Amino acid sequence: MDGKRDKAQETEVAKITAELLKSRTGEFDLESILFLKLRGLGIYDLGCVGECMNLERLDLSGNNITNLTPLSSLRLLISLNLSANRITSLEAISSCYSLQNLNVAGNLINSIENLHCLQPMRNMESIRLNDNLYNYTNPVCKNSAYRNVLLEMFPNIKVLDGERVVGRGSDLYQLCKDIDDTIKEGMARNGQTVEVPECKPWVEDGYWDIKRSNSAIVDEAYKQFSDVLHECKLLNSRAAHAIAQTERALTAKSQPKQYSV
Repeated sequence: MDGKRDKAQETEVAKITAELLKSRTGEFDLESILFLKLRGLGIYDLGCVGECMNLERLDLSGNNITNLTPLSSLRLLISLNLSANRITSLEAISSCYSLQNLNVAGNLINSIENLHCLQPMRNMESIRLNDNLYNYTNPVCKNSAYRNVLLEMFPNIKVLDGERVVGRGSDLYQLCKDIDDTIKEGMARNGQTVEVPECKPWVEDGYWDIKRSNSAIVDEAYKQFSDVLHECKLLNSRAAHAIAQTERALTAKSQPKQYSV
């Protein structure tokens, strides 16, 4: 698992503290933190992160986390990246009802039973246990049935392991696959395959297998870019507010004092 960490890591910290959160975000009140990125810091103790009650997006990828209990209080969390850690159980985040995007690829989740605790998350749109791009996976992914379990568990899911399962292109994909299967079955029943040995399927074998498409990568990159842009806008707003306050303070100090006679 250590090979999954970025080589150029920042100074490692063992535990998330209030001082760390304030220094990383510039916020003095933990409940004011909406976005938090603590990637590749060697963290194994989530400490006081649960006090960030209004947190919406959290990136803890590339650490040494095993216990998710402090995350159970984050009821407003929308996006959670826990990839490349040492997690064996997801039970603690079952109370994160607002979660829409969950990445736990590159952990130690070893059975389908460990996934059932996610069922209360009715808003889930994207979940990832396997990431071929970074070679992140989980032991449970050796059982191909885990995909069907997740699809049944989350009827509104749009993306599974980075592959779009509903939305743009998915209906056309299924329709074309059904047509292709019907043609093959009809040819086999009519004996055409024997009579015309040169006849081949009109697409290559494996053509309809779901693969990680460039569009999926672009969609994911665009979403990450949008998140970063939103964070930049928030920082710009805070900076403008701080500058305005400083200017007012300097103006007040520069005004000559008036004394009554």
